[in-house]
Amino acid sequence: MAGAGNVPAIGGALLAYNHISVIDAVFVALPILERGRAVHFFALSEDFERPIVGWGLRKTGQIPIRRGFGDWSAIETSASVLQRGMLAGIAPEGTVGDGVERLPGQKGAARIALMAGAPVVPVGMWGTQRRWPKSGLTLSPPARPTVAVVYGEPIRSEGDPRHRPDVQALTDRIMDDISGLVAQARRGSEPVPHSSPLRGAEGRPTS
Repeated sequence: MAGAGNVPAIGGALLAYNHISVIDAVFVALPILERGRAVHFFALSEDFERPIVGWGLRKTGQIPIRRGFGDWSAIETSASVLQRGMLAGIAPEGTVGDGVERLPGQKGAARIALMAGAPVVPVGMWGTQRRWPKSGLTLSPPARPTVAVVYGEPIRSEGDPRHRPDVQALTDRIMDDISGLVAQARRGSEPVPHSSPLRGAEGRPTS
């Protein structure tokens, strides 16, 4: 883990991360939780109806959003989370990718941040896809993959959430920063001989 100090100690902020596994959110949140702050993640509303996943999402206070996420009421509701001083997490790509290339950034993250006037903390991660890629859980080597998470410097949200050029400019900045941080995370997650079991964001074994 690197750069967790870039996440504000107080006030609302949006953590925007690349999406390479269904377990990404866990590794984004753990280092921040250890610093005394919780991260509430946006998740598709239909996931809240799934038997086990839905229970977990509700139990941990995650935030349902509708697929497509195009209506302003949903954006205003999401922005209010940040305006109340909370940390929220979102994957701008919108879906799990193959880990090879970034998927196009959706504009919802930028609109939420602009509506709230809250900073965006870009996050790059690598390694979660070795255990749970897009195709599903795998037990293939490496037996003890290392997960690296890098938090970038906050991006100020300035502009009008209804003005397309402002939204596009912030979306592009978010995705560019995420790509740079992913490159750092990849270098930090190279397999280490005799490493411990699936490692957390700070390199410690998970229990």
